[in-house]
Amino acid sequence: MDYNIVLGTAGWGVWHSPDAGKSWIRHRKPFPLNSRIQALAVLPGQPRGLVAAGDTGVFRSRDGGDTWTKVVNGLHDLDVHDLALARTSPPRAYVATNGELFWSDDRGEKWTPIGVKTRWPLPYARGIAVKPDDPRVLFAGCGETTTGETGGVLRSSDGGQTWRSLPLPARPNATMWGLATHPADAARIVAFSLFGEVYVSEDAGESWRKIAREFGEIRTAAWLPA
Repeated sequence: MDYNIVLGTAGWGVWHSPDAGKSWIRHRKPFPLNSRIQALAVLPGQPRGLVAAGDTGVFRSRDGGDTWTKVVNGLHDLDVHDLALARTSPPRAYVATNGELFWSDDRGEKWTPIGVKTRWPLPYARGIAVKPDDPRVLFAGCGETTTGETGGVLRSSDGGQTWRSLPLPARPNATMWGLATHPADAARIVAFSLFGEVYVSEDAGESWRKIAREFGEIRTAAWLPA
């Protein structure tokens, strides 16, 4: 049975296979030259609706990746770091950029900033994740700059309007780069710093433990049931 595969690349736009990888189509437009696609997601309730986000903005496809449109209305910072989708009604999309977090309730037609500089202790926004069993609860990683000397993990219980800094057991060694969740246990959150530290919460962020093993640079993570 055929199915679509869509890949986001660094400098080569988006590649789309309509036949499970047998053939590939490269989409150069509307992706600017040398743009890096950081995240891809399927829109809730729209099996052929896709959103791609990268360091030149947000792009949307309504036809499974055959055609793409750039959607930037209100998105005044186009350096997008991460993308998350919440199964609200209507579905809500979030994107974290260099220094802001934006949301859209109309599949990317219009974007609204939340005002990170007045709500967060550190101004650099990186990873973002939605709690699997509650689309109003968000987790975000932040820092001082791309690398920075420290970072933090934040939680919002109202769709990004208010935020709380979560109590990590140690001062992170860099920006908190990303987060991982899974529907199998919505209370388990994995967060990691750019420079190799991993933190785990089993109670949706109320308390954390630091994994003893440290790594080099960590760029992404996932957890799944054993």
